[in-house]
Amino acid sequence: MSIPDNVHALKRPRHIAIIMDGNGRWAKRRHLPRMLGHQEGVKAVRKVIKLCGEMRIEALTLFAFSSENWQRPEQEVNYLMTLFLNTLKNEIDKLTKNNVQLRMVGNLEGFNQPLREWIDKSQTLTAKNTGLQLVIAVNYSGQWDIVQAAQKIINQVKAGKLETEILTREIFAEYLSLADLPAVDLLIRTSGEYRISNFLLWQLAYSELYFTDILWPDFDEHELNKALQFYTQRERRFGCISEQLAEINA
Repeated sequence: MSIPDNVHALKRPRHIAIIMDGNGRWAKRRHLPRMLGHQEGVKAVRKVIKLCGEMRIEALTLFAFSSENWQRPEQEVNYLMTLFLNTLKNEIDKLTKNNVQLRMVGNLEGFNQPLREWIDKSQTLTAKNTGLQLVIAVNYSGQWDIVQAAQKIINQVKAGKLETEILTREIFAEYLSLADLPAVDLLIRTSGEYRISNFLLWQLAYSELYFTDILWPDFDEHELNKALQFYTQRERRFGCISEQLAEINA
């Protein structure tokens, strides 16, 4: 793995999130079934996980299946569920060998029992790994995430364990998915779409957004390096001005 010279530790994102888009279009351009595009997409996932692990990225969150994706044709949804299950079975040993901790976020109750069992098994088997924290967002939406956090807070208030008067942005964030991970530094979206599609709405508040026309199955080391080069060129001010940042970093 060749790391760009200027992507040193201080400029390297701690947490990368990716909207993996374009599997179907990749297949269509080659006059292939959409299912083959999804298979190729899994290969790209393997590459990116490996690269992020080698680069010592702390966390990688991949948007694999949104709550809205249930609206796709039934045949495709069924295939995606089967592909998801088989991928978990086939990759779990590799993840363990490479010290990757796997976590699934989303409304997991929407999946069938065999898939839920393998999700639980995969998370348990990798829970003690200390390398890359890999998060797969499945049956997930940013709006769902915020609503479920609000529901948890309401239950805490009803139980007398939390007072609304002390509710702050920081406390609210503790009830969201990924609450224990670093904030998302860099969001990557493939396939030429310029939207975040209901993904990590809260967590992306100050993320750098990188959009590329590359379709997900073609996303590789070269394309990841381009995204990282983009990231190093951004001045992350978080509401301050450049002069204030200079003083802070002096």
